[in-house]
Amino acid sequence: MALFYLITIGKVVVVFTVFMVIVAYLSFIERRMVARFQTRIGPNRVGPAGLLQIVADAIKLITKEEVFPADANHTLFLLAPLLSLIPALLIMAVIPFGDKLTLFGKSVDLIISDLNVGILFVFAVTSLGIYGVVMAGWSSNSKYSLLGALRSSAQMISYEVSYGLSIMGVLMMAGTFNLMEIVRSQASFFEWFIFKQPIGFLIFSVCGIAETNRAPFDLPEAESELVAGYHTEYSSMKFGMFFMAEYAHMLNVSAIVTTLFLGGWQGPLLPPVVWFLIKVSIFLIAYIWLRATLPRFRYDQLMNFGWKFLLPLSLLNIFVTGLFMYL
Repeated sequence: MALFYLITIGKVVVVFTVFMVIVAYLSFIERRMVARFQTRIGPNRVGPAGLLQIVADAIKLITKEEVFPADANHTLFLLAPLLSLIPALLIMAVIPFGDKLTLFGKSVDLIISDLNVGILFVFAVTSLGIYGVVMAGWSSNSKYSLLGALRSSAQMISYEVSYGLSIMGVLMMAGTFNLMEIVRSQASFFEWFIFKQPIGFLIFSVCGIAETNRAPFDLPEAESELVAGYHTEYSSMKFGMFFMAEYAHMLNVSAIVTTLFLGGWQGPLLPPVVWFLIKVSIFLIAYIWLRATLPRFRYDQLMNFGWKFLLPLSLLNIFVTGLFMYL
C-alpha cells in the first residue's frame, strides 16, 4: 500500500511538473511562431534564443502591483483566477500517457487515476471553468468585465453542447467511458477514430477552440471592443493565472483529441510517451496556426455557427453512427 501511494505521488509530481513547463513555454512558442507567420522576429533577447523570456515574464508578473477595484467583491475577485486554473490542472489526472511501465517490480499504468468514467470526469471538470470567468466579470464591478464574462459564458455554454455530442460516436464504437480502453481500441493506425469519426473529430476540434476562447473564437477577449474582456481589472499574478489557464486548456484539449481520435500513445518504434507528446504538439501547432491565419468571428456569426450548424451536424453524426452500427 505504501508503494502504491509513493508511485501515485511520483506520477502526480512528474505530470504536474511537465505540464506546467509545457504551459509556460507554450506562450513563448506561440509568440515565436506568430512572429514568423507575420515576418517579425519575436522574443529572442532574454537568454539563448530568447528561451528565458518566460522567466522574465514570470518575474514581471509577480513583481507588479496588486490592484483591486474600489467596489469589487474581494473574495470572489481572488477566487476567480483559481477557479479557472484548478479545473485545467485536474483534467490531466485522467489522461493516459502510455500503457504500462514496470517500476520496482510492479506494473504501473501511465496515468494518475484510471477512472471507469474518465471522459465524464473530463467534461464535468471542464464545465467548471465557466464559473471562474463569470465570477471574474461580476466581482470586478466593471461593465467591460461583466460584458466580457456574459459573452464568454454564452459562448462556452453554446459550444459545450456540440462539444459533448461530438464524442458520442467514439463512445458508441468503443463501448466504454474509460480513456485507457478507448486508446486500446485504436490498436492500429486505421483503427484510429479520426478515420471512423471524421465529422466528430472536426466538430470536437472546432468546439475545443471555442471552449478555450482562442482565435477565431476569442470574442470574450475582443480588446478592440471590451478592453480585455472578463479579466480587464486583473493585474499581477492574478492576471497571470488566467493566462496560464488559457494555455493549460489548450494543452488539455490537444491531449483529449489525441486520446479520443489519434490513437493516444499508440505508434511504432518510439516510446509511447514520445508518440503522445508528438501528437499533442501537432494539434497545438495547428491551434497557433489558426490564430495567425483566421480573423475573429462576429458575435452573431459565432452563435449561429454553434447552434445552427455544429449542433445539427453533431446530432446527425450520432444518428449515422448508430445506423451504421445497427446495420
